[in-house]
Amino acid sequence: MPFADFLSALKDNPYFGAGFGLVGVGTALALARKGAQFGMIAFRRHYMITLEVASKDKSYQWLLSWITKHARHTQHLSVQTSYLQHESGRVRTQFDFLPSPGNHIIWYKSKWIRVERTREKQMIDLHTGTPWESVTFTALGRNREIFFNILQEARELALKEQEGRTVMYTAMGSEWRQFGFPRRRRPLTSVVLEKGIAEKILDDVKDFIGNPTWYTDRGIPYRRGYLLFGPPGCGKSSFITALAGDLEYSICLMSLSDRSLTDDRLNHLLSVAPQQSIILLEDIDAAFISRDMAAENPTVYQGMGRLTFSGLLNALDGVASSEARIVFMTTNHIDRLDPALIRPGRVDLKQYVGYCSHWQLTQMFQRFYPAESAWKGEKFAENALSTCQNISAAQVQGHFMFYKLDPDGAISNVTNIGY
Repeated sequence: MPFADFLSALKDNPYFGAGFGLVGVGTALALARKGAQFGMIAFRRHYMITLEVASKDKSYQWLLSWITKHARHTQHLSVQTSYLQHESGRVRTQFDFLPSPGNHIIWYKSKWIRVERTREKQMIDLHTGTPWESVTFTALGRNREIFFNILQEARELALKEQEGRTVMYTAMGSEWRQFGFPRRRRPLTSVVLEKGIAEKILDDVKDFIGNPTWYTDRGIPYRRGYLLFGPPGCGKSSFITALAGDLEYSICLMSLSDRSLTDDRLNHLLSVAPQQSIILLEDIDAAFISRDMAAENPTVYQGMGRLTFSGLLNALDGVASSEARIVFMTTNHIDRLDPALIRPGRVDLKQYVGYCSHWQLTQMFQRFYPAESAWKGEKFAENALSTCQNISAAQVQGHFMFYKLDPDGAISNVTNIGY
């Protein structure tokens, strides 16, 4: 049978024509589907913009609060419980509703924005034990400014919530995490040190903060170290907390006795400390002692963790140490510290914070009992110093708390301070 006759027979066959038509329709649909996919990819690439923020990023919690404010009509919610303390001292439970994992639509500045919050059930953050999350913003157009505006608003909203408060950070793994809720800022005048000491330290810190170019022009590393030493309970840590509040700085608490702390981790943590923060190393003598004392008594305690003394020195003032940094150290026994730790460059200002003087006692009395006359404060100071010369600020505060509504009782029972 000639090939031409065969093709003619196939053409006249109704079954073959129907099958060929189905194949053609299927092919056309497949091509249309592929075309639609490529078209959607091209549309997203050229006419849509996407921003993904992982939960590890510092702005993630800011964005969750921002989404909560703008996605008020969403019906898929998750709850976040917190406790707020009022001026009266009462604690109130607060419930904040956050958009749950899923898709949410927000109308923002004349644009519809699709927000997708995803949670990975198979992955967790090893530091916090919480599931790994991310949030993705999708908007029409190619202008990135809308995302900059969202991030800026989220940041300002977070700063407004922390206004008038001091944020505490603690080291967790290789990063700093907020420790508890922000604390109400403590007035600098609430910590009464010896006359002129608070002003001296405050002026020095402000001079350092306000003159970065002075250090740069002279090739001096832009960092500053302070050491407050003296008996316990005399106000060293309280003053640092009040100083951070006055400067509107946060505080990064670092424990050198942490067994997991290594030289590399310490150097990294000091390098990535939050901006506008004070790094606080309390009781520095408890972590390391003088090498002379260690040579005299080899069995004496020299540190519990894997952090070495040379690693601490290099982190404070080494080649790889970070700049634009303020470090405060406290100790009750300055004689136990190695001279290399407190030399200039690592500790630029040393200040003794000792037992209360006559002036401090009168100032503390007048602050606790502002309605009383000044001569009562003088009398309290004289009676207190005649009883004991070594009185700490913590002992005086505890005494005033016991007689907080009885100033005369505080004077007449001054012998009870410390008991």
